[in-house]
Amino acid sequence: MRRAALLIASAAALSASASAQVIDEVRLGVMAHNLCVLDCDNADKEDGPNINGEIVFSSPDFLNLIWSPRPYVMGSVNTAGDTSFGGAGLHWNWDFAEGWSLEPGVGYVVHDGELDFPFPQGDPRNNPISESKVFLGSRDLFRTSLSLNRDLAGPWGVQLMYEHLSHGQILGNGRNQGLDNIGVRVRYAFGE
Repeated sequence: MRRAALLIASAAALSASASAQVIDEVRLGVMAHNLCVLDCDNADKEDGPNINGEIVFSSPDFLNLIWSPRPYVMGSVNTAGDTSFGGAGLHWNWDFAEGWSLEPGVGYVVHDGELDFPFPQGDPRNNPISESKVFLGSRDLFRTSLSLNRDLAGPWGVQLMYEHLSHGQILGNGRNQGLDNIGVRVRYAFGE
């Protein structure tokens, strides 16, 4: 948890020091943690919802080459003491109807969850542990996300969000059980 908080603070400091960065939005919501979405073998092992917050910045000019994504810093705290994480990345926003948009995102997070079994592979002492823990295999993970956004009155909006955390056998090797979270967040846009 301290590591995630440190990462968020560092990312915020880097963003603030970029001086051209302007905060576009802040978001806060609740995410159902460790759900069954595609691969259900590792779902429902960890408990409690996550409180999820995010700061989204305006897109700097140099990102115009990749369709002007907006940088973000985020943190997600698990209320049951299981895996919490924080990180940074990019969101793209595509309007598809009046007041509606899709927002895919990609990023990097650091988490405080489990990495691997405490005993050698195949040891029966691992069995009860594997029923209640997700083993992520690397402290560093990719975060992919997809949100459905709805604008409300004035600067307010809501979003339905899905996020997946995994090292993808790129940031780590071995265990890669991953986490899937789905939730709802409230958005406040500055300058609206």
